[in-house]
Amino acid sequence: MSSRSYRGAIAVLGTGMAGLGDCGGRTEQEIIAQAAHRAVAASGLKMQDIDGIITSSLTSPWWVMRMSEYLGIRPRFSDSTMFGGSSFIADLKIAAMAIEAGQCDHVLVCYGANPRSAPSSTQINQMRAALDPQPYEHPYKPFNPVTSYALAAARHMHQYGTTRRQLAEVAVAARKWAQRNPDAFLRGPLTIDDVLSAKMISDPLTVRDCCLVTDGAGAFVVTRADRAQDLHPRPIYVLGTGHAHWHRQISCMPDVTVTPAVESGRAAFAEAGLTPADIDLVELYDAFTINPILFLEDLGFCAKGEGGAFIGGGRIEPGGDLPMNTNGGGLSFTHPGMYSIFLVIEAVAQLRREAGERQVPKADVALVHGNGGVLSSQATAILSHTL
Repeated sequence: MSSRSYRGAIAVLGTGMAGLGDCGGRTEQEIIAQAAHRAVAASGLKMQDIDGIITSSLTSPWWVMRMSEYLGIRPRFSDSTMFGGSSFIADLKIAAMAIEAGQCDHVLVCYGANPRSAPSSTQINQMRAALDPQPYEHPYKPFNPVTSYALAAARHMHQYGTTRRQLAEVAVAARKWAQRNPDAFLRGPLTIDDVLSAKMISDPLTVRDCCLVTDGAGAFVVTRADRAQDLHPRPIYVLGTGHAHWHRQISCMPDVTVTPAVESGRAAFAEAGLTPADIDLVELYDAFTINPILFLEDLGFCAKGEGGAFIGGGRIEPGGDLPMNTNGGGLSFTHPGMYSIFLVIEAVAQLRREAGERQVPKADVALVHGNGGVLSSQATAILSHTL
């Protein structure tokens, strides 16, 4: 029996962001609400039209109730399933299922956090250690998540000959895109040597191989595809989605160079009826420079072990054959704890030809890919301005 296809069942309407960089002391709820109101207004709707809400938090298991209350929404459908940073791409399938089942009509997906202006990483890490123990890792006191991603990077380098310069190319390409994005947190010049000579965080990753710690909130609204054009002049359709997770902690990962993106990507491409050759741009969760290299391999853009060489020669930079992380990514644009909602927002801007100086000339089909945990939960979606 084949599974139900949701190809083209839903479309993204409006998007919104708020509190990027340093939100100046505002709370998480305040900046999420601002992003949400912007997304709803850009959708041609009013907040009272929203009857579905999906959101999650790194700290609160009741976040969907808090945000519904704060926004004045009494949803017919709500969900707060937490898949870490991949959540807001995995949420696209959840929204499609809810809408197709008649549970709701218009779903608001939103997220935000303020770890830069209200830092609490030590407290949060202590809380996680108590509530989500990882018995095979915590006794060794790793500096996670960096230590775990450094392990994956070191293994990929050893097994496939990937170099530190190739990792650095990911960060430099992200910065070149960020320099074209007025909302990016870091826009100054960055060279390969700058990345290599930066402060070492966990060998082989320096601070410039690691994502930012910023404030920020994002939101988008989805609805039934057949209603979308009545509400927005340029809806963006979700052609395919996929989600997979095989492990929770990296010590239980069978092969630290192969992620569940193999499975999530296969599902998304199959549902969309497309292949990597059909993709015009990719928005990949780049919490660390090793991530996009692994994901490009696992999603089928190149063979396993060839990711480092594949991104070379300016391929992922402005003007390259495969534009990647066109807003500057988590490495230079923003990263408020979980990032994947901004992947969707950027892909929508590109597909609508609304990305300004960073606009990709041919932007008809975009792939967005989120990562949760330590290469754990992987979610892929393929978006287009046409069905």
